[in-house]
Amino acid sequence: MKQQTERLRPGDVVEVRRPDEILQTLDADGTLDRLPFMPEMLGYYGQRFRVVRRVVKTCTSGTRAGSSMLGFRNDDVVLLEGLRCSGADHGGCQKACMIFWREAWLRKVQVEGPESRPDLGSCEQLRARLKTSTGPNKYFCQASELLNATRPLSRLKRFSKSFREISAGNCSVFQMTERIGIWVFWKVRRVLLGAYGRGNNKFTPVESLNLQSGDCVEVKPMELIRQTLNEGAQNRGLWFSPDMRLLCGRQQRVEKRIDKIIVDGTGEMRQLHNTVFLEGSHCSCPHVAFGGCPRDEYVYWREIWLRRINGAR
Repeated sequence: MKQQTERLRPGDVVEVRRPDEILQTLDADGTLDRLPFMPEMLGYYGQRFRVVRRVVKTCTSGTRAGSSMLGFRNDDVVLLEGLRCSGADHGGCQKACMIFWREAWLRKVQVEGPESRPDLGSCEQLRARLKTSTGPNKYFCQASELLNATRPLSRLKRFSKSFREISAGNCSVFQMTERIGIWVFWKVRRVLLGAYGRGNNKFTPVESLNLQSGDCVEVKPMELIRQTLNEGAQNRGLWFSPDMRLLCGRQQRVEKRIDKIIVDGTGEMRQLHNTVFLEGSHCSCPHVAFGGCPRDEYVYWREIWLRRINGAR
C-alpha cells in the first residue's frame, strides 16, 4: 500500500517514516515499484534530513565512456542531504551510492520538533522483508535494480526532463543552460576528434602507490595521464572523463581506497585494483548526460594518474 505524500522539493525537511509504515509500502522482495528499501537505510528511521534534489532523471555508471539516461516510472524519488549507502549489508560494497528515497518512505515536517522514537520490534520485522542477494557474488540493491526500477528516456523525454529539473527546483535556468552547453561542446568534440585524452596504448600500464585514506596527492598533468590511456581514453577499462582534467596539477587528499563495487544493473561484485576516491571529486555528468545527472557519484582515480606529495602517507 502506498502512502499519500506531499510532493517534496529541494530544501524541504523530512522525517524517515517508522518501519511499520515503510513495511506497508513494500512487496515480497522489499521493493516499492521495483526500487529496494535497503537494510543500510534502516538506521535512518525517525531522523530528519533535508531534501537536496528530486530525481527527475538519472544515469547508470560503469566502465563505458557513455551514459544512458533513465527515468523512474513515477515522479516520486528524492535524494537526502549526505545520505550514501555504506554497503555494510551488501558484501562491503564501497561504491557509496547516494540513496534513492521514495516519497512514501518520508513525511514532510517542520525543522522544529522532536524526532520519532525508535521501534526496535517493527525494525526487525522490516529487516526480515529485505532481500540483499540473488546468488553467489550477486547482490540485490538499488544499484542492481536500477534498470528494473526505471525506463530509458527518449531524446524528446531527455529534453523535457531538463525543463522539469528547473520547475522541480533542482537548478536555475542559467545552470541548466550551462549544463546543456557543456554537453553540446563535448558531443561535437567527440564526433570531430574522438575521446578526450585518448592515448595509443593497446595494453595500458599499471602503477601501485598503495594510497590510504588521508594521503596527499597531486593529479598528474594531462600529457602524462594520456600516456596511460588507450584510444578510448581508458586505463584497464576505467575511463578518464573530460571533467577529471580540471583537477590536473592540483593537490587533493585521498578519501579512501576502492577495492570492490556492485555493478549497476547486474548486482555483480566487481574487484578493483590501484583505485581511490579523492575528497570532493564527484561526477555530475554534464559532459555525457544531457542536462546532467543527480547521482553525484564519486569519481574513480587510478593511482597511475596521481603522485604522492613528498612521499607522505
